[in-house]
Amino acid sequence: MNNADKIYNLAVSGVQKLVPYTPGKPIEELERELGLTHIIKLASNENPLGPGKKALAAIQATLKDLALYPDGNGFNLKRALADKYAVEMSQITLGNGSNEILELVARAFLTPKLEVVFSQHAFAVYPIVTQAVGATAVVAPALNYGHDLDAMLQRVTDKTRLVFIANPNNPTGTLLNHADLETFIGALPDTCICVLDEAYCEFVGDSSADTSIAWLNLYPNLLITRTFSKAYGLAGLRIGYGLSSPQLADILNRVRQPFNNNMLALAAAEAALSDTEHLQNTLAINTQGMQLITEGFKKLGLEWIPSAGNFVLVDMKQPALPIYEALLRKGVIVRPVGVYQLPNHLRITIGTQAENQLFLNALIDVLA
Repeated sequence: MNNADKIYNLAVSGVQKLVPYTPGKPIEELERELGLTHIIKLASNENPLGPGKKALAAIQATLKDLALYPDGNGFNLKRALADKYAVEMSQITLGNGSNEILELVARAFLTPKLEVVFSQHAFAVYPIVTQAVGATAVVAPALNYGHDLDAMLQRVTDKTRLVFIANPNNPTGTLLNHADLETFIGALPDTCICVLDEAYCEFVGDSSADTSIAWLNLYPNLLITRTFSKAYGLAGLRIGYGLSSPQLADILNRVRQPFNNNMLALAAAEAALSDTEHLQNTLAINTQGMQLITEGFKKLGLEWIPSAGNFVLVDMKQPALPIYEALLRKGVIVRPVGVYQLPNHLRITIGTQAENQLFLNALIDVLA
C-alpha cells in the first residue's frame, strides 16, 4: 500500500468497506460514451412531464433573490405541508430529498452496537446509511418480492433501533396492506423507530397518504418520509420531508444542516403542493404508460411484478445486464437491479407514451 492509499485506513470502519450508491446513467454520460443524439431515460423514476407550471413560475419569481441565503427553517413550505396534511409544523423535517431524512435518522439514532431491520430487495440506501454509521444490518427475506412483515418482526430485538419499510417498495413496486402495516408498527417496541418510506405514495391512487399520517397520533416512534422528486417532478432540486412526532422531528432537526434546502427548491415545492392539475396529469400518464408497457411485456412472453409506483420490474428470464447494455446502444436507458439480488430483472420507469413505445420497440429488437 502506497502512502496515498493509507488514507483509507483513517476512515471509520463502516465507511472503509462501503460501496457507494450507483444512480441511473445520466443522458449526458451516454452521449459522451456512444455519441448518440436521441436518448430516452427510463432509469430513475423521474416524472416524464417535468415540473408543473406553478413550480416553474415560483422558480422564476425567486431567481432575483439568489444572492441571499434561503430560509433555514423552510417556514412557508412547512406551513403548506402542515395545512395539506393537518399536522403541526413542529412535526416536519425538511431534507435534501427524502434520502437525506434517511441519513439523518441513521446519524441521530444508530451506533455500532445497534441493529437495523429491512427487507431483501428494499431500497439500496438503507444498507448504505446503516453501514456508514457502523450499525448492523439485519435483512429479512422477501415474500413475493415484497416485505414479509412477520419475518421482519421476528428479527426485531432489543438491539433494533430502526426498521425501514418502503411502501410502495423500490425497486419491486410492491404495496403493503394498510391493516397489516399498522399491526406491524403497533407491535414494535417503543425503543424501535419505524421509518415508513413513502416516496411513491402519490401513485397509489387511494387514501394511503391520509391513512399513514393518521398513525402519527398513535405511534410516536413512526417517521414517514416523502419526496417532491417523483410525482411532483422536482428531482433536480432535491427536496423531501419527514413527518413524525414533534419530539422525533426535534431530534432530526438537531443534526440537519442549516440551509440544506436551497431557495428554488423551497419555492418550487410549496407551489407544487397546490398544483392538483399537474399531479392528476402525472397520474393519468403513469396509468396509461403502465398499461402500454405491461401489455408489451405480455406480448413478448415476459413476466413482471405488478407495481404501485411509476416504474415496473420485468423478469427477462436471462441475465439482464447484456440486455441493458444492448438497450443503451439503442439510446434507451433503463435500470439493471443486480445490486438488489435480482440479476435477471430490469426496472423500467414509466415515461411519455412516445418514450414507452420507443422502449418497447428497442426491447423487441434486442430480444429478436
